[in-house]
Amino acid sequence: MEGLISSLESYRRELTGYCYRILGSGFEAEDAVQETMLRAWRKAQSFQGRSSLRSWLYRIATNVCIDMSRQVQRRARPMEMGPSSAPDDSLLGPPLPEATWITPVSDRQAGAGGTDPAQIAEYRESIRLAFVTALQHLPPRQRAALILCQVLRWPAAEAAELLGTSAASVNSALQRARTTLSALPAGPHPEPLEEADEVLLRRYVDAFERYDIEALVALLHQDAVQSMPPFALWLQGARAIGTWMVQPGPSGCRGSKLLATSANGSPAFGQYRRHPGGGYRPWAIQVLEVSGGKIASLSFFLDVLGPERLFPAFGLPLHLQG
Repeated sequence: MEGLISSLESYRRELTGYCYRILGSGFEAEDAVQETMLRAWRKAQSFQGRSSLRSWLYRIATNVCIDMSRQVQRRARPMEMGPSSAPDDSLLGPPLPEATWITPVSDRQAGAGGTDPAQIAEYRESIRLAFVTALQHLPPRQRAALILCQVLRWPAAEAAELLGTSAASVNSALQRARTTLSALPAGPHPEPLEEADEVLLRRYVDAFERYDIEALVALLHQDAVQSMPPFALWLQGARAIGTWMVQPGPSGCRGSKLLATSANGSPAFGQYRRHPGGGYRPWAIQVLEVSGGKIASLSFFLDVLGPERLFPAFGLPLHLQG
């Protein structure tokens, strides 16, 4: 049995990436994989090796994810919920439930294994926030078929066996899924990071921690977007983002500390704000998308979503010393 446990665990990372793409939530993906492992353990005696262990686990994970998808509404980002807003905190509105939003996943939980540049590039493209959001427009079984065949490169016949249908049905589902995705608006498209982009990110950290808004705005595309789940308000335009960061003033984010991490194939930072009792407390996971040498998108996932789960998932502490 110890050998089986070890074999099951060796698939945890790739299963997390698969479940995340279907569910759009790092939290739910973690729960789905845990449930997959429990079901696999309970059914271990019934596994007769007619398919590979990997296929068997993916079949269980798919059923778990489809069951979970029936229980929640389609997740989205603020940009899919309505038009951009003026940088006015009176328009912020109430926080919406966590199940409303696409939430990030740590690359250490779901990232591509190995060091092959092409494999890493494919992973980053297939896990970015915009793509995962687009997937949520598909019915769950179409979502699974597209991920299996287009992202994971499974043959249609193998995906059909997993989904309990025919190869023709899988190909039809793929065609409908691609048609749906092609009709969705195209957003900023991040590019692979280069050495110059690493300098850009260091400048971003420096500007944010000093709260030099002019320097920060200079690092953004003119049409950059910023969102702040669990709030529906989002901003478009470098100047609007800069204005928001100092409104209504003085900003509670002034004096923050940033710790580097990575999420959804993109550079990310854990943001810590000063705590009245001393030191710094978790505030947000910032996910940045870089394109053309500047920052195109800032997604700030605020800690009201649950820092006791969110920050540890990214390998980040729950407190920084002052």
